[in-house]
Amino acid sequence: MDATFWALIALIIFLGLLAYLKVPGMVGRQLDARADKIRNELDEARKLREEAQQVLAEYQRKRKEAEQEAEAIVAAAKREAGQIVTDAKARTEDYIARRTTMAEQKIAQAEQEAVAEVRSAAVEIAVEAARSMIADTLDGPKSAELFKASLGQIKTHMN
Repeated sequence: MDATFWALIALIIFLGLLAYLKVPGMVGRQLDARADKIRNELDEARKLREEAQQVLAEYQRKRKEAEQEAEAIVAAAKREAGQIVTDAKARTEDYIARRTTMAEQKIAQAEQEAVAEVRSAAVEIAVEAARSMIADTLDGPKSAELFKASLGQIKTHMN
C-alpha cells in the first residue's frame, strides 16, 4: 500500500464527510444568497438610474420652460420698448405740430396787427392831409363842420 492509495482513501473519506455534512448544499445556498444579493443590488441600481433619468428629464423640462419664459419676457420687453418709442415719436410729432400751429397763429396775428397799424397810420396821415388841405382851402366855421363830417365818414368806412 503506497502513499497514493492512502491519499485516495483520505480523499474518499473527505468527500464522504463533505456529503454527510451537506457542505455542497451550504456552498450552493451561499452562492444563491450572494447571487440574490447581487441581483437586488442590480435592481436597486436600475431603480436609482431610472429615478436619476426622471430627475434629469424633469430638470431639462424645467430648463426649457425657463428658457421659453425668458424668451417671452425678452419679446414682451422688446414690444414694450417699441411701443414706448412709437408713443414718444407720436407725442413729439404732436408737440411739434402744436408748436408750429401756435407759431403760425402768432405770425398771422402779428401780420394782422401790423396791417392794422399801417392802416391806422395811413388813415391818420390821410386825415391830417385832408385837414391840412381843407384848412388851407377853407377858412372859418364852415371848414370845421366840413372837417367833422369828413372825419365821421372816414371813421364809419373803417369800421
